[in-house]
Amino acid sequence: MVKLLGGERVYLRPPEKKDTGLLFRSFYNPEVRRLTGTYQVISMDAMESWLERVIQDDSRLLLLIVERESDRVVGDVELLEIHPVNRSAHIRIALHDEKEFGKGYGTEAMGLMLDHGFGHLNLHRIELEVFDYNHRGIRTYEKLGFRREGVKREALFNDGTYHDVIQMGLLAGEYRKRSEVGSGDEGAGMNSRV
Repeated sequence: MVKLLGGERVYLRPPEKKDTGLLFRSFYNPEVRRLTGTYQVISMDAMESWLERVIQDDSRLLLLIVERESDRVVGDVELLEIHPVNRSAHIRIALHDEKEFGKGYGTEAMGLMLDHGFGHLNLHRIELEVFDYNHRGIRTYEKLGFRREGVKREALFNDGTYHDVIQMGLLAGEYRKRSEVGSGDEGAGMNSRV
């Protein structure tokens, strides 16, 4: 079990039952829902049950993103669908409030989780999906080395319009090569502390 992944501005920690309320509030933030394509409506009790299941699920690793200076949770990042034979996983991230956008928290948190996935879990491939209107997310993923692999055309209906879902992937060798070259990106580079 991961105890802590530490970076310069943020660290990642496992969620606890006491975190249910903040996850519930972020679940209903309109901008977070738009960027994650969330339409589902759930109760606080359902959120608590979901969190208990996720914590016990060996095929996923959910960690909270905590701003180091204030010790305040600003988001979450998750490896899911971890496949031990294919050595692959899907990754997702959400900052809980738009006031946290543009501060580099997401980039650093993604780098820490990629370090952990490729370095400690020995994954070969990590993939994600992002919506065509999430330009900030796309730039972040490309900065971390993800490559566009495909497009599910008009697969998401949001705000009265159909949008493309962009599929992106990153291989361990590509990530390690970027790390060895020294990309200069904070949070990326096989350097997390466990």
